[in-house]
Amino acid sequence: MVSVMASNVRKGNVIEKDGKLYIVLTAENIHPGKGTPVTQLEMRRISDGVKVAERYKTTDSLEKAFIDYQTYNYLYQDGEHYVFMQPETFDQIHVGSDILGGMAPYLQENMEVRLATYNGLPVSIELPQRVTLEVTETEPAMKGQTASGSFKPAMLSNGVRTMVPTHIVPGTRIVVLTEDGSYVERAKD
Repeated sequence: MVSVMASNVRKGNVIEKDGKLYIVLTAENIHPGKGTPVTQLEMRRISDGVKVAERYKTTDSLEKAFIDYQTYNYLYQDGEHYVFMQPETFDQIHVGSDILGGMAPYLQENMEVRLATYNGLPVSIELPQRVTLEVTETEPAMKGQTASGSFKPAMLSNGVRTMVPTHIVPGTRIVVLTEDGSYVERAKD
């Protein structure tokens, strides 16, 4: 464990508090016009998934846990778990769906991810920022809709709904952000 100031805590860091590990979901430094600057942290307890929101003075000291980050390749889903393999050692690790959360639909076979482990147990996962998916269904463009600025709902090949520009038709491959599923651009391949 190493002590860090609350203002230096970032999203993805793992903090130890009262003997339990918490992963930081959001970290925001607030500097009001009057009063003491504070750091607002939204965290998820790793042991049971309970979310907590804490507020600290920016100068408060927090215990940051030592986390091992390694690159893994996604293999397959096994019930409630997702199986990943370390490419150099071929070691396999099972990650629960609670750790993946809303990112699970964006997993693709052989996708390279960064997995954070603490004492050999997975605590968080980092997917590539962008992923290419195919549009499976969308509404036809309405006459009179302008090409720029208007969006329509679409279903992607991974089962996620998103908004796409009106010129996108079913079968088109598009690039989306894994963070929120938003449309970025048409795929270049």
